[in-house]
Order: sequence, then structure tokens, then C-alpha cells
Amino acid sequence: MQTQIQARIKHWLSLDSDAKSRDEIQALVDQGAQEELAARFAGRLTFGTAGIRGVVGAGPMRMNRLVVQQTSKGVAEYLKAQVENAVSRGVVIGYDGRHDSKQFAEDAASVLTAAGFKVFLTSKVAPTPLVAFGVLHLGAAAGIVVTASHNPPQYNGYKVYWGNGAQIIPPHDTGIAARIELAANSPVDMLPLETALETGKLVMLEEDYYQAYRQGVLNAEVLQSPARPELVSLAYTAMHGVGAEMAETLLKDIGVTQVYSVAAQREPDGDFPTVNFPNPEEAGAMDLVMAEAHWHGAMLACANDPDADRFAVAVRKPGARPEMPSTEAYQMLTGDQVGVLLGHYLLSHASDDQRLLCCTIVSSSLLTRISEACGAQCETTLTGFKWLTNVGMSKQTQENRFLFAYEEALGYTVGSMVWDKDGLSALVAFVQLTAELAAKGETLWDRLESIYRQYGYYLNRQVSIALSGEPGAPTIGEQLRALNPSEIAGRALVSVDDISLGVRRFADGREETIDLPRSDVLIYRLEGNARVIVRPSGTEPKVKCYYEVVEPFGEDEGMDAVQRRAEATMEDFVSRHQAGLPKA
Repeated sequence: MQTQIQARIKHWLSLDSDAKSRDEIQALVDQGAQEELAARFAGRLTFGTAGIRGVVGAGPMRMNRLVVQQTSKGVAEYLKAQVENAVSRGVVIGYDGRHDSKQFAEDAASVLTAAGFKVFLTSKVAPTPLVAFGVLHLGAAAGIVVTASHNPPQYNGYKVYWGNGAQIIPPHDTGIAARIELAANSPVDMLPLETALETGKLVMLEEDYYQAYRQGVLNAEVLQSPARPELVSLAYTAMHGVGAEMAETLLKDIGVTQVYSVAAQREPDGDFPTVNFPNPEEAGAMDLVMAEAHWHGAMLACANDPDADRFAVAVRKPGARPEMPSTEAYQMLTGDQVGVLLGHYLLSHASDDQRLLCCTIVSSSLLTRISEACGAQCETTLTGFKWLTNVGMSKQTQENRFLFAYEEALGYTVGSMVWDKDGLSALVAFVQLTAELAAKGETLWDRLESIYRQYGYYLNRQVSIALSGEPGAPTIGEQLRALNPSEIAGRALVSVDDISLGVRRFADGREETIDLPRSDVLIYRLEGNARVIVRPSGTEPKVKCYYEVVEPFGEDEGMDAVQRRAEATMEDFVSRHQAGLPKA
């Protein structure tokens, strides 16, 4: 074994007070598992704008108690240096239903209280949106939620909110990361939770805290609907996560009487036994809730992911019959379709001083079109909810308050009570939309078709492509920028955005400055409102491509015909673009 690895193992064992973790490392040493030890001690989990996330296990490249303790010490030191009164304002801490989450949350509380902070710790599992809510509700300096969201069972994570209630953005990520590196060099002080409670440094967030979030949703200006919720029927799953109690309560509060919960997935279970992957976007993950909906003939099959920050929905198809398989009777809406439906609905009810929306560069551009037609403002941000909410906060004014934001990966936030994606309030808003349509004898499919007929049928697709690169060859990004095409896949170029330079170049030679943080992204806008976005990898011969095509409706043309035409157009567009990409 390399001397350097041996030294790192010795240092780790000298700091790790968790006997289970120490035994795990010692067993690997005794087995001579050099490759595994080299992987676990190759560095440490990188702290970024989403915090840290990784497989649970011993060693600095895994999620474990010592990594959580060191991370918490780094967060504490950074907050002290950056935020006035951070210690007295305190930190909110919550956790999901994974096996190690409660222990990790308690360790974070012990470290922060030892550092002098007041800590507000949830008394039981909490949906991630409730932690983001708590930062502003309690006036805290920061928030921490222990969750791996919809990752596989062997994962866990640690996510940080700033005092504005939103996920951290640069430079806070690098600042915290630097403090964590320092914290990893020496023992971490911890205060027993009993002592923290006795001295008043630790405050347990009991039922009244959960009720404060509940009342906040019910009182939200953007969620006041006169529609007839009793007309809506739905099946719901928490996907072995922590959303069921609050989701079912909120649905009852707004008057929905036909709710059928998937019992096998209702309670938190860190093993996620009924799904291969606890992510509503994955094939098969929605099967049980669609089966439940089909059994009851419900309109909707709704899901939150395990920490309830995402929302997914399948809608009963027109002409669905009881003898059909549930997977044929229901169709999942894409994240873009849900985002467009919610944005369109909220804009139709919003006051004149609340018409600011946000979406990401890779989301459908349809919401931007709708916003323009409604005289509203839709800001486009980099991918990630940290950008959506921080931009939403910075752009809103008293004359134009924030209304809604979404990203295509099933993330939505409604209003400004929670400055992060919130699958619970999104569920409420979507049910209210469904109720409004039902009261008029209409369906969600009718509303989608109406939107598409007005603006065109927008179809989006994401494709990751691995290319054959040669050592020492220019990167894919460098080659793409050198190509400077005038057309792509037979469509004339209208403009290209190079986000790495902050410049938009038009086909006629004009240039504009782009107000986005620098990122290695190229956006090509083409004739016919088509678009392709390319995110090159800086380290591998790989690109991630996001495609969009728009098909107008012909006179007396049906929805099915336009959809088939759009899909054929997309197939041609994707294949021709990929064929034209550099090979190296």
C-alpha cells in the first residue's frame, strides 16, 4: 500500500470517534483491499453549490459521521466569518427518512451548538421544502437538510441554505469548502444534545413548526382557488419518502375528498423496497401509483420524490378503459408540460404586481412565449434551482413580485414562501388547476391542446453523447466554437449564445451581452424556432445536448397528428445534429 494512503488512513482513524466506521476501515486494511482503500482516501467528497452527496461508508470519499461533523464545522466557521449575528440567529436542521439521516442531523446539531450556534432541529423527518421554509420563518442564518433526495438507497447527502432561504451559490460554496479542508485537520468539538437542550442552544421544532408550513401554504396568495376540488380524484405516493403526511393533510385542507394513497410506499423506508430507483422520472417508478389510480378510475396519479421537493404526475388518457393496463390508461406529463400548465394557470389568476417567472436555459421556451403574450416577465437562468430562486429574488420588485419558477427535472416553486423547489405546494397548485378545469367540463389534455394550438407544439429531448476522443486533441467545446456554423441539421442559424464568454452572436454579425454567470454552454437558435443546447465536458469527449422543435397546427389538424409530426421532426433533427458533431 502506498505510504501516502497509509498516512491518510492513520490520520482518519485518529479523528473518527465512530466505532462502526473505524471497524469498517480496519477490516479493509486487514483484507488488503488496496483498490477500495485507495478509492475511499483519494480525496474527500467535494462540497459544491448542492452541498455534498455520496455513498454511505467510512472514509473521506464517503458519507459518514466524521465527514458530516467536519462539514458542519466548516459551515460554522464560514458563517461566523460572513454573517453578522449568525450565532444568535442560528441554523435550521432537518432530515429525510434514510437510515443514517437522523444521526447525521444530530451530529450537525452537536457540532454547531458546540461552536456556539443556536440550532433549530426538526423533531421528526421533514420534507426538504420545510427546511428551506424554516430559514426565513425563523430568521435563521442558514439551513441544513440531510437528504439524498431521489438517489439510490446507498446514498445520503448534506445540503445548505443561505439566510435568504435559497440554496447557496458562489462564492459561498468555495468559501465553505475551504473551511471544511481546515476542519479536517483536527478533532471536531461536539456538544451532547442533552446539554445543548438544557442550555437553550438547541430548540426542537415540534408539531407547531410543521403546522406553520401547512398554514403558509393554505394562506398563500397564489393558492387561493374558488374551484370545486371535490371534483378531483387522485392517487398519491410518497415513494417511501417523507411527503405523505403533509401532502394528504394539504389535499384534505383544500377540499379534495377522493385521495387514494399507495399504502406500500406511504411510510419512510430507506431501503425503497418497491422501486428500482426512487426517482419519479425513472421507468417503472410510477407504476404502483398509476395502478392505484386506475383501480379507482382517478383523474391523476401524483408523486413526490422521497424528500418531497419534486412533483410528478400522470394523467388519465381520454378513452381509458378499466380493462386496459394502467400504464396505457395513464400518461406521465413531462416536467416541461407541468411547468407550462402551472405557469399558464398561475398567470391567469395572478395580480398585476405579481408576474415574475423563471425557467432554466434547458427548459422549454414555451413558458417564455406565454409570459410575453400575457405581459409578464420570464427570466432565464442557468440550470439548477439555486439559480432560479436567487435570480427570482434579485429581479423581483414591489411592482412585480415573484410568482413561479420551474426546471424540467420535475422541480417547481409557487410563490415566495419557499425559495427552493417544493413538491407539496406544486401538488396543491396542480390539483387546483385540475379542479378549475373539471368545473368547466374540461381536462388537462384540453388545456394542453389549447396552449399548443395558440403557441405551437413544443417538443423537448435530452441526449448525452460519448465521442471517441484522442489524447491531446482539442476539447469538444473548443472544436464546436471553431466550427462557427451557419446552419445546423439543415436549419439556418439565427443566433448562438456562448455562455462561457457571456456573448450572443447573431447571423448578421450583431452581438449582445448575456447576463448569466459564465458556464461552458452553447445555445444555437435556428429557423422555425428550433433550438439545440450543447454542454461540452471539459474533461471527457462527451457532450450533453438539449433539443427543442416547435410544430404549428395545420388547419383542422388534430393533436395526435401534430405530435407525430413533431416526433418525426425531432428524430431527424437529433440524428442530423449528432452526425455533424466532431468525432474527437
